[in-house]
This record gives sequence, structure tokens and C-alpha cells, in this order.
Amino acid sequence: MIMVDKRQAGLDVAAEMLSPEIAKALEGAATSPEFGALLGELAVRNVFGELWARPGLDRRSRSLVTLGILIALRATDELQCHVVAAIRNGLTAEEVAEVIYHSSAYAGFPAANTARAAAVQVLQPRRSGD
Repeated sequence: MIMVDKRQAGLDVAAEMLSPEIAKALEGAATSPEFGALLGELAVRNVFGELWARPGLDRRSRSLVTLGILIALRATDELQCHVVAAIRNGLTAEEVAEVIYHSSAYAGFPAANTARAAAVQVLQPRRSGD
């Protein structure tokens, strides 16, 4: 059985999907004296190192699922991070918009509208060339 360092795998996935800067910030999460810092470590090991690194779905597909869930939960901060990840994982801005439109039927119009506003904050600078 091959032992995989879930922490390092998670840091690698976070660097690829979000940014090397975010991965670097997550790297010191376990030893930080900041309140609730362990949450970042849990994300590194369990979310990125375990779930995002699994072979069953490609990252593009996982991004589609994640966007839909975050829209339904109205988790706008996480949605903004995952819009960036979705673009890095191969989705286009138009496909992100389609996920938002589609979610209006299942998560409700208010959730989709909130998601649209969050996505615009992330995508607008990309479209204007910033």
C-alpha cells in the first residue's frame, strides 16, 4: 500500500487550484496561535489532500459540483475562491454563469442572484484585462 502525505498533496492541490500564495498561507495553519487555525489544516488534509486529489472525478467536474453546492448554501466567500479554482480547472466564465443559471431552478433565484454578484466580483477584473 502506497502511503500518501495528505498534507503535502493538499498543499499541492491548493497551490494549483487557488494560488501558491494561498497554499503558503495554509501551510502554517496547524501551528498558528490564531483562533480556529486548525480549520485551515483540516481543509488542507481532508478537503484538498483527500477529496480533491481522488481519482474518481477530474477537477473540472469537481468544480462544477462544488460551485452548485456553494451556490445552494449561499457560501459567497468560498464561492469566490472556487470560481477562481473553477477557471483554473478549465471552466470558462460562460460555464460558471450557466451553473449559476441552472442553480436558480434548484437552489432558488435569491441564491443564484447572490452567486452571480459574488462571481462578478471575481470575474470582472479578468474580463477587463486586469
